[in-house]
Amino acid sequence: MTEHVDVIVVGAGLSGIAQAHHLQTRCPYRSYLVLEARAAIGGTWDLFRYPGIRSDSDMHTLGFGFRPWAGAKAIADGASIRDYVAETARAQGIDRRIRFGVRVTSARWSTADALWTLEAEGPDGALTLTCGFLSLCAGYYDYAGGHAPDFPGADDFAGRIVHPQHWPDDLDVADRRVVVIGSGATAVTLVPELAKTAAHVTMLQRSPTYVVSRPAEDRIANGLARVLPARLAYALTRWKNVGLGLFFYRLAKKRPARVKKRIVAMAQAALGPDYDVATHFTPRYDPWDQRVCLVPDADLFGAIRAGTAEVVTDTVDRFTRAGIRLASGRELPADLVVTATGLTIRIAGGIDFAVDGAPVSFAGRLAYKGMMFEGVPNLSLAFGYTNASWTLKAELTATYVCRLLNTMRRRGSRQATPVNTDAAMARVPFVDFSSGYIQRARGQMPDQGARAPWRLHQNYLLDVLALRFGSVDDAMVFSNPVAESVAA
Repeated sequence: MTEHVDVIVVGAGLSGIAQAHHLQTRCPYRSYLVLEARAAIGGTWDLFRYPGIRSDSDMHTLGFGFRPWAGAKAIADGASIRDYVAETARAQGIDRRIRFGVRVTSARWSTADALWTLEAEGPDGALTLTCGFLSLCAGYYDYAGGHAPDFPGADDFAGRIVHPQHWPDDLDVADRRVVVIGSGATAVTLVPELAKTAAHVTMLQRSPTYVVSRPAEDRIANGLARVLPARLAYALTRWKNVGLGLFFYRLAKKRPARVKKRIVAMAQAALGPDYDVATHFTPRYDPWDQRVCLVPDADLFGAIRAGTAEVVTDTVDRFTRAGIRLASGRELPADLVVTATGLTIRIAGGIDFAVDGAPVSFAGRLAYKGMMFEGVPNLSLAFGYTNASWTLKAELTATYVCRLLNTMRRRGSRQATPVNTDAAMARVPFVDFSSGYIQRARGQMPDQGARAPWRLHQNYLLDVLALRFGSVDDAMVFSNPVAESVAA
């Protein structure tokens, strides 16, 4: 039998729980169901279990706007975040609307029926569901596996090779020599944590990344929490952090050389005057051409100063039986190699889409307000900011979906479709980052246009104005009247 609900949400991580909350509070007349391919709530924070896993954004903006983060640490560990998401779902009754172990394989839109028909694989086999609106909240990367380069000689290595996305439960690094390949957020998280017990940890990077230290606890936030009601203290801290983030991002884009000099100087101060910061912590690109890595309480720098960890900037020539030989000729001895080499992008959960029988690809398709797609009706995609917390944009997307659904109800429309009438409008990449995982996925990414509503702001304040208070009619076509209207 085919089961029908008004809205289907794919994914039960931060984005999916936010969408479910706003649906049941802003659109209580709409039935909804959350489909989660995994066996638990949490998304990214349930998947990643490597040592030291933590947020790379502050929890006052990564947390939900409707449920204050109550932890003392602004940079929180993965288990705490996972518990926070799951507790939020339980407190709101959302957990009762989640189907676990259900992976959507295809979605077919029918204009005549004003329905999406979803084919999925569940614990008991294949199932079919229909909905009037489909909200994709499954993130943007492949949960099945991360990016793993084919290193020459890897089969000769006598030790163990592990990707952080699939960290083994039985892996003990005590007294072992570890090489972590990579320099992004995962690598700078792993290195200081592994260095606590390993004999030695080496972070091997092809090129440096901007690394900035930040206190794990926000003293202002904790101070406000002691004297103000929880929600008010949380809201004030949230807006403080949004404002500071926007200020530093705009400063980095306006005066990149100045910001670069300051970030490098802070690394030098943390590591000491004799450390070769020019080689290991001075990137070739400008700040925010890639995401800036955050380390709480300078833990990475502390491990380097203590001698339990080091950074090597070089490239892999090949693996050997005893470790890794570098292009320079140096050999790094290793018992364990961790390939923190990045993610594999998978837009829209890898679902096979069609509209009225015609296959739909999102590659090169214009994105509407960073959440819908040109010519694709009744479909939203949660995609967070690259320069701020993911949840900020995910919640704006969730509230906009509710605005759209309420508008459709008032107007008696069953269909809302973004339509671009300017075929000559210039296009730019959907994500303007030079990071490897983005560059590898260029062929499957959508585009953005030269102006609103096809242009991404990457600015929370502007998006609040546009998505909460702006028009719902800009480049949006409402059509497909409800059956009662047709009969009348």
